Order: sequence, then C-alpha cells, then structure tokens
Amino acid sequence: METPILESTAGGAAARPFVTHHNALNADFFLRIATELRLKRLLVGGYDRVFEIGRIFRNEGVSRKHNPEFTMLEVYQAYSDYRGMMTLIKDLLTTLCLDVLGTSEIKHGASGQLINFGGPWREVKYKDLIRETTGDAGWFERSKAEKTAGAEKLGLAIHPGWQEFEITNEIFSKKIEPNLIQPTFVTHLPKELCPLAKITPTTRRRSTCSSCASAAWEIAPAYSEQNDPTRSARCSRRRPARRSRTSTRISCSRSSTACRRPAAWASASTGSGILLTGAESIRDVILFPQLRPGA
Repeated sequence: METPILESTAGGAAARPFVTHHNALNADFFLRIATELRLKRLLVGGYDRVFEIGRIFRNEGVSRKHNPEFTMLEVYQAYSDYRGMMTLIKDLLTTLCLDVLGTSEIKHGASGQLINFGGPWREVKYKDLIRETTGDAGWFERSKAEKTAGAEKLGLAIHPGWQEFEITNEIFSKKIEPNLIQPTFVTHLPKELCPLAKITPTTRRRSTCSSCASAAWEIAPAYSEQNDPTRSARCSRRRPARRSRTSTRISCSRSSTACRRPAAWASASTGSGILLTGAESIRDVILFPQLRPGA
C-alpha cells in the first residue's frame, strides 16, 4: 500500500514531527513519523495483510544509528501474533542475505565475528538479560533509588527525572544491545516500552512483543497488537513522553484507531541495509546526507 506522507495528526510512534504548511488547504500538516495509523485503517477495512515501504520523517538528533529521514518497511497481518511476525522477520532477513550476498553469513566489522542468519536464532526474555547483566535476580523488585545505584555502578549516568523502566532500559541500551551480535529475539519487553501491544496473560508487567537485534542494532520490533479499542485508547493516553538527554519532551503517539480484528505488527528499517553492506554508521549507506548549511 502507499499511504500519505502529509498527516493532520502526528501519530504511530513516539517522535517529534516535522511541520509544514499546506497552501491550498491553508492548514499545517506533519510529515509522517510512521505509516501505522493508515495501515491499521486498511486492516480494519478488510485487507488481511498489508505492508508499506515508505519514507519516514522524525525531527530528532543525528547519530551513528539514527537519521531524521529514513525508509521503513512496516507490516501488519491479521489473525497472527508476535511469534508469527518473528517467523516473518527471520525468513525475510535470511532470504535477503541469500539473494543479495549469496550467503547467510555476514562479517561484523567492529568485532570481526561472522553473523549467521541461516542457523538457529537466539530467543531470550528482556528480564533475563537485565538480571544477568546486573547480577541481581531481584532487580525488578528494587526501588527506584536501588535501581539508580545499580545502574550507576555499571558506569551509567541516570537522569533524576527518569522513571524506573527508563533506568532499566538504559542498562539494556548501553550494556546489553551493543553485545547482541548474532541474530537475537528479545521478548516480553516492559509494557511501558510497548504500550499498544497486548499484555502477557501471566503478568500485567510485560507485553507480547519482541525486538530483533543483530550486529549491536535493533533491526525490527514485532507486536501482538492491542485490538481492544478501549484499552488501546487508555494506554495511548497514559503513554509517557520520552525525554532526550536534555530532558526535552517529545510528542507521543495518540493513536485511537485500534484494530477491531486480531493483528500482528512488525517493522524493519534501514538497519537491514547497514547489515548487508557491513557499514558501521548509518551515514555510510546514505548517498546524500543532510549537512548544516555552509558546511
């Protein structure tokens, strides 16, 4: 499907949008920060499987892993779940490697390891990685002060305004993800990180989702989408705003177009292209990177 880039509502992700003015309609519009809202409408309208490969615009910082505009593949499939999306992601990446490179192995430049997409992929729960890294089996029962002290002991700088899940996720981002070289599905992330995913039936603290990581990058998240419209709207309203390093608020998704039919969601961005080329920075795979005027 091909959906609009100009949107009247900035939704579908937690990101600051670019704003532009539509002269003919005399109204301000946002450059989309995700294709989610439109693709969900198509799913509700009866298209059981939809995808879009489209340009996304997020008015945020530039780094080795991020660029304000990028191409993303976003997929929705009715009557499936996050495990169905995990299978799709694995098949997609393995097929891409074989078609583009003629092999299922890629050399990781930074570590020199051979990444094998053709073999078994590791699957591990988020909470188990955190417990292993902190050496604390009772990490998730600790107070905020104890978690802050534990993170600082690992050499991390913790902002005093962060919530507990943000402290924990800083450990994941800085101490765990950089070491995920082989293809890995990290499952059952905290519900605060995936507020529009279904909650696991055994606990109210985890979501039915996964994050595919490889070569120290997140390649593709996958959700069992929350398809109860009342719960979806409630979670969306409660969703906390992310903060940058300077604690600048970034607008949150305000999606109220929850799917009425069972659906699963997955997305893969330009991380796949970086993997296949062996590049260490996103700029290495951008032909015309944006520069400051006069630079």
